Amino acid sequence: MTDLKEGVCLSAFWYSHEQCCWTSNETTFDDRDKCPQWQKWSELLVNQSEGASAYILNYFLYILWALCFAFLAVSLVRVFAPYACGSGIPEIKTILSGFIIRGYLGKWTLLIKTVTLVLVVSSGLSLGKEGPLVHVACCCGNFFSSLFSKYSKNEGKRREVLSAAAAAGVSVAFGAPIGGVLFSLEEVSYYFPLKTLWRSFFAALVAAFTLRSINPFGNSRLVLFYVEYHTPWYMAELFPFILLGVFGGLWGTLFIRCNIAWCRRRKTTRLGKYPVLEVIVITAITAIIAYPNPYTRRSTSELISELFNDCGALESSQLCDYINDPNMTRPVDDIPDRPAGPGVYTAMWQLALALVFKIVITIFTFGMKIPSGLFIPSMAVGAMAGRMVGIGVEQLAYHHHDWIIFRNWCRPGADCVTPGLYAMVGAAACLGGVTRMTVSLVVIMFELTGGLEYIVPLMAAAVTSKWVADAFGKEGIYEAHIHLNGYPFLDVKDEFTHRTLATDVMRPRRGEAPLSVLTQDSMTVEDVETLIKETDYNGFPVVVSKDSERLIGFAQRRELILAIKNARQRQDGVVSNSIVYFTEDPPELPPNSPHPLKLRRILNLSPFTVTDHTPMETVVDIFRKLGLRQCLVTRSGRLLGIITKKDVLRHMAQMANQDPESIMFN
Repeated sequence: MTDLKEGVCLSAFWYSHEQCCWTSNETTFDDRDKCPQWQKWSELLVNQSEGASAYILNYFLYILWALCFAFLAVSLVRVFAPYACGSGIPEIKTILSGFIIRGYLGKWTLLIKTVTLVLVVSSGLSLGKEGPLVHVACCCGNFFSSLFSKYSKNEGKRREVLSAAAAAGVSVAFGAPIGGVLFSLEEVSYYFPLKTLWRSFFAALVAAFTLRSINPFGNSRLVLFYVEYHTPWYMAELFPFILLGVFGGLWGTLFIRCNIAWCRRRKTTRLGKYPVLEVIVITAITAIIAYPNPYTRRSTSELISELFNDCGALESSQLCDYINDPNMTRPVDDIPDRPAGPGVYTAMWQLALALVFKIVITIFTFGMKIPSGLFIPSMAVGAMAGRMVGIGVEQLAYHHHDWIIFRNWCRPGADCVTPGLYAMVGAAACLGGVTRMTVSLVVIMFELTGGLEYIVPLMAAAVTSKWVADAFGKEGIYEAHIHLNGYPFLDVKDEFTHRTLATDVMRPRRGEAPLSVLTQDSMTVEDVETLIKETDYNGFPVVVSKDSERLIGFAQRRELILAIKNARQRQDGVVSNSIVYFTEDPPELPPNSPHPLKLRRILNLSPFTVTDHTPMETVVDIFRKLGLRQCLVTRSGRLLGIITKKDVLRHMAQMANQDPESIMFN
């Protein structure tokens, strides 16, 4: 569908440009892109392939197809599954931390996100498919969990399945099973025990095996940008690698700040009321500016693939237009450094323009109401910068091989510098700057490219970009979006060192209305229904009586509503003034009183409790490790109050001298 914007394959319209020309016998080595089966729109409609009118027609149809794809995608998201927009990773992180977003991992979201992801990537917008594929994989995990009662009834076990699903998602997106497991561990999961580790590994393995058996690219590779470099790297090259790391960190900081400012503007102004119009405008701008430049016209994955490539003897790309030495007799794969030809200089300024365009347009694209990932655009920015630095270093080494830094390792006629390697390091640096990943990033990159001996340059760039980006702000893009959207998420990486106690944070405070509670055997059905109507709490503590306030357990609001509704429908004699009891045996009632309602089975008899003198440091740790939503505060068995996750977050904001009311929860 990406190639459909430029032309169509006459022999089989579902073939891409490359696949269409595979079967042709009439392609030549120089014009490998041209074959009679593939026709541009101008050739098909007005029978012209060159000239101004053909260019304008192709240009117009390119924009038209892009707008069609984007409009269809945003309409589907808006009508059928509003949760299918964005990358999905911030929400997955929040869900794995113990918060429930109903419908976020539902069947409709799965279906619509899968379809719209194809459309938005084909429309040529500056976004990737990797983040949304993690969301899609988690939707699958959630769907399969609901089929087995062991997982559907146990929230903790379901979260373990979602951790494994996230690993499988990255495994498929990048063809990197080990990187997927590490990504789930480092970036997505909240609690990652050892058994989840090997289960995630198994899930990622099966995902990668399935992908390999389908063979989507037709070249027996799991990924689009598999490369093989033949030259080692040298110590002197660490300096430009670290410079690329600094660039990655600065780009990450710039992107996060600008993108969050734009998303906040979208949330707080009238702009947010017109999501379809916004997508249409951004798509039109992207298509209009992207078409004239060959590096932005093609799909971003193909662009990264070309930037990663080493210039062999068989390359026809502009980036490989070097001036050859006619007397050269060398094996094909080890071509010495050569002076740059006109094609390389043209490619350099086109890449520079493409780099500026990508940096600006990605800021506005990420966060629109369509599925949008961030991995591919970040890698493209880094790969473009890296390739330009690589060509610069290569030409410097060729023209000044007698300089002291080049003298030891770069003799004339040797193949010293690989520009493609710089592109790979730059891609890792930019991705690290935006997401703040380190270990998983390096593993994903070398699984992605097969460049095992380049682990040290990748590590140097990833760590540098993280340090530089952390100097300007500790939050990665996903944490920033979690805060922007007001999700109750306790970051495992934050430290809480203040000496406050549970009694300082619990509700109700002095002067507030007392806690809404249920008693074990003295309330009627009507009393319970009134309490549910008048409050919007998710659950209620159950005590022996209003006087003693000795804690018995905790009842969830949803289960109370369902139990009362079912009892009224099925059980004879349950009316508004029936007594509700949570004890083993029914209370003694007068002879003519209505049938009582027993609700002990929905009662959680072991709710999590702390005493009022528990340090908040311990409470915060308990909330993090167990993914709790609320915790009851007692003294000698008597109920004093409740602490919710939102109370903890407000307290942490207060301790960090922020306004606790500035944290808005959606």
